[in-house]
Amino acid sequence: MTADIVLDKTDIAILNTLQEDVPLVSRPWSEIAGKVGLPEHKLLDRMKRLKDAGILKGISPILDSREWGLSAATLVALHLPPGRVKEIACIISSYPEVSHNFRRDHYYSLWFTLSGRDKEAIKRLLLEILQRTGVAEEDVLNLPTVKKLKIDVRFAFDQEEVREGIIGPG
Repeated sequence: MTADIVLDKTDIAILNTLQEDVPLVSRPWSEIAGKVGLPEHKLLDRMKRLKDAGILKGISPILDSREWGLSAATLVALHLPPGRVKEIACIISSYPEVSHNFRRDHYYSLWFTLSGRDKEAIKRLLLEILQRTGVAEEDVLNLPTVKKLKIDVRFAFDQEEVREGIIGPG
């Protein structure tokens, strides 16, 4: 990570534009480059610079599982012996219904989310995962979604904030 980076108006425009919907076209970066007034290769160079500086962490889709017929979800945490975390994470990640799977430095060391058609489908799926991994039910924390809130967080960057040091690595 580079500690000393100065953002200009173009960098700010890129950061703001990347928070919009990425177009589903064969060359999305070309379209985004056009919005900020750059050739595609210059946009990609700047995005790499922003990533290397730790300002741009990543770009990934946010999918609404309800649109795919998956109306139920749960967050699951597992208490695992340290030597089995990687093995069990691989099994869990093999399920297409799992959207996140991450390790925590906590009593419950592996956390993942499951989506399904309904609560019964999730219950069956979780039971299957526990059987495949050999994890006991008493080592499971199951936190079903009670109310789904869609939070659309976007950050409005402007040149004044950059000059005042509000935006930058750290």
